[in-house]
Amino acid sequence: MSYGVFSRGSSEPRVGWRIGDAVVDLAEAGLGEVFRAPSLNPFMEQGRDAWSETLAAVNALSDPPLVPLDEVDLHLPFEVGDYVDFYSSIEHATTMGRMFRPQGEPLLPNWRWLPVGYHGRAGTIVPSGTPIVRPCGQVKAPDADEPAYGASKRLDIELELGFVVGVGSTLGEQVSTDRFRDHVFGIVLVNDWSARDIQAWEYQPLGPFLGKSFATTISAWVTPLELLDSHRVDQPAQSLEPLPYLRVQGAQNFDLALEVELNGEVVSRTNARDLYWSGPQQLAHLTVNGASIRTGDLFATGTISGAEHGSEGSFIELWRGGRFLEDGDEVILRGRAGDVELGEVRGRIEAASVSA
Repeated sequence: MSYGVFSRGSSEPRVGWRIGDAVVDLAEAGLGEVFRAPSLNPFMEQGRDAWSETLAAVNALSDPPLVPLDEVDLHLPFEVGDYVDFYSSIEHATTMGRMFRPQGEPLLPNWRWLPVGYHGRAGTIVPSGTPIVRPCGQVKAPDADEPAYGASKRLDIELELGFVVGVGSTLGEQVSTDRFRDHVFGIVLVNDWSARDIQAWEYQPLGPFLGKSFATTISAWVTPLELLDSHRVDQPAQSLEPLPYLRVQGAQNFDLALEVELNGEVVSRTNARDLYWSGPQQLAHLTVNGASIRTGDLFATGTISGAEHGSEGSFIELWRGGRFLEDGDEVILRGRAGDVELGEVRGRIEAASVSA
């Protein structure tokens, strides 16, 4: 039960609604010409009332025009504006801190005060099923005097949720936590592919760059936020009281069961319910300096990991750096909340094309 963009044969891409193994052609179902567009953006910018009315109309369809899923091609569901990636799981942040700073405090002083994040590259966000070419860049071995150029040998995944902005804001406007649902249209699963060796050499002092920007895969289906209302849960207690602009009331996280499959085997299961920083807090922090958001913007949670072994959202945590992705490996991310299934995120690794 989600929105996506599909085409059939030589037809132009248009918006559809997934029901099981079929797609409802929303324009042919009489729900509006806006669904003949090749992206969700024109519909999303109509706002929350239109989203709710359309969802009710979809549920009321008695004999919708269905197209078998195996007869369609799926496309990027929305035109991506800006992309921001956060670092919201305390389990993930703590594990990574212990790995990289074994003698020090795993969390840096700012982590419990604000949702740490960085701006990613919107132009390399791709839909599920897109092959991922192994990236190249500079890598410096710990015992080397200087870096070398080549293909990444420590290619990793990051299991995340992504929030899709439907209604934008104006420059200089702060979006408060209680306005999250007025601006965010829905959720996608995200795999923020990461070249750990490239990242390790480049990230100081300004943070992620080429180790992240080569590809980020999202689901071809966007699940409306409204469908997840009954799966909202309280986020864990925060050890420091947030500053006023980051304070929230009520249930803000989502009880979403998540899993990672590698080459046909499920290697990790976790849940989004325990994220330290919630979606409303991420959005409030993103705009507190007056930065505007636009229809189609995407902001993601960062890697979602649990406290137990087997609930890690990245392979560097799961295997403590002892194993990474090889050419030909296929990763599938899945998510479910009750009877609401999020669109899967699938990607297969292709060999790098190394040039001098």
